[in-house]
Amino acid sequence: MEHYIEFPALGWKFGISPDIFTIGSFTIRWYGVLIALGFLLAMIYGLKRAKYFHIDPDRMIDVVLVSTIFAFIGARLYYVLFSSERAEYFADPIRIFKVWEGGLAIYGGIILAFITAIWMCRVRKVDTLRMFDIASLGFLIGQGIGRWGNFFNQEAFGGNTTLPWGMTGDIIQSGVNGSGYTLTDPVHPTFLYESLWCLLGLLVLHIVSKKLYRFKGEIFALYIMWYGAGRFVIEGLRTDSLTMVPGSELRVSQLVAALSVVGGLVLLFVFKFMAERSPKDLFAEETAPSSADGESVAEEGAEQPVQETGAFTTLDVEDMTAQDEEILSEESQTAVQAAMDEQSQEISAEDPFTGLPEDETDPDEKSASQESSERG
Repeated sequence: MEHYIEFPALGWKFGISPDIFTIGSFTIRWYGVLIALGFLLAMIYGLKRAKYFHIDPDRMIDVVLVSTIFAFIGARLYYVLFSSERAEYFADPIRIFKVWEGGLAIYGGIILAFITAIWMCRVRKVDTLRMFDIASLGFLIGQGIGRWGNFFNQEAFGGNTTLPWGMTGDIIQSGVNGSGYTLTDPVHPTFLYESLWCLLGLLVLHIVSKKLYRFKGEIFALYIMWYGAGRFVIEGLRTDSLTMVPGSELRVSQLVAALSVVGGLVLLFVFKFMAERSPKDLFAEETAPSSADGESVAEEGAEQPVQETGAFTTLDVEDMTAQDEEILSEESQTAVQAAMDEQSQEISAEDPFTGLPEDETDPDEKSASQESSERG
């Protein structure tokens, strides 16, 4: 069957299918390809900025790969638990594993991914809050791109609208992916709203991470607040919410979104308080000299590691990674060696009998020499 999507007010109509191609019983879908693309771009971004956050790229990959597996599991379990068909899933548990039939919830993926990351950061000795900061930026990339899979599936749309960008399609008009809307009228492309919200958030938090980053965990807390605020509004437009909060018109996802905003705000103040009370590293290098306009003078085109107030200069033994210990050890050894070399040079320049530098003469000897000269 030929699927299509249409934007009536714009006069656009084109054929589009959820499937890219099929070989026998094996089908490649746009949804899976776009999620994979989002993950790949997020990894590239993370690897490029890992050293800026003082994270070893190899260890970061280990944390991300394990967390991704559990994120997938979390997304599926969240969907099953809050789906209107959960009774059928529990009656036939094998259906839970049939993910190709659809049914993943982003909240479950985010929650279990970060929980797994806490454990993996301890295992691989990676600073947890630094990892959370860079992972938050990666999540925004993945979510912004992955949401376009909903476009090809004609799902995750909202109620009816008369706005110029209202869309419809054969699957939307069939009513299989939503309820509570007029099938023949255009609907809100809420997948597009969320994609744009995530990409805008990426731009904002990327700038914050480069220009206004003050303490560890700041980007993570801002991400939770940003995504929660947008999701609360967008979820209210959707027609396919999993379940409603008993006794109210609030959807479960909206409740989670509201709690995310509040929780992110609390974490922001907690992390800031922790940074302000952290002792400073006595071996921390001085910041690069500043130019006349106040910007740091550094090699052109090179992104410099972030310098924070109490964020990356804390001598917290429990939080110190193996990489930090190695750097600290090397700096200490370098400082000691420099002092020894300087002392050695001073000793070699002294007269072995007088203990004075070779270019200086003992005052008594100088006086006797002058008297002898006058007598002569």
